[in-house]
Amino acid sequence: MARRLDYSARYPLHTTKELYAALTNRDYWEARMVEMRKYSPNEVIGLEANEDGIEVVLHHILPRETLPEIAQSVMRKDMVITRKESFGPFGPEVEGKYSASIPAGPGSLTGTTRLFPTDTGCTMRMSSEAKVFIPMVGPRLEQLMLVNLVDLFRAEAEVTQKWLDEQKPVG
Repeated sequence: MARRLDYSARYPLHTTKELYAALTNRDYWEARMVEMRKYSPNEVIGLEANEDGIEVVLHHILPRETLPEIAQSVMRKDMVITRKESFGPFGPEVEGKYSASIPAGPGSLTGTTRLFPTDTGCTMRMSSEAKVFIPMVGPRLEQLMLVNLVDLFRAEAEVTQKWLDEQKPVG
């Protein structure tokens, strides 16, 4: 049985247009990777942005020895997570989706993204679903995935907020 989790990142004083523009910018994605490299090797594999939307592919590499014991029992080497994100064309609200996969991994992580304006700026809401197909330990691994995903989303939101703040003209 899959587990679900919603997470919202709020960006006061920044519009959906500003955040969407960041998502089209390779420098923004590289800034996110610099922060994420403090925890593990990460890299931008590809970014394509045009009038139809945005497609980005990232690699997160988690060394096996840093994985929780329950995950080490399943994974025999470093965990390479391929994360794909896509966003539709810019509009008053932007919808997207994401997935994370592990070669020969025992489960899946998928989700949707919604970027929308608020009275004070904008919000990006991620709705995630984790599934692990291992009897007995599946629910524990699903919960572990979602807890770690919240930590990741929170760190990414902090980088995004800082990046957006630095792009605003002073004055």
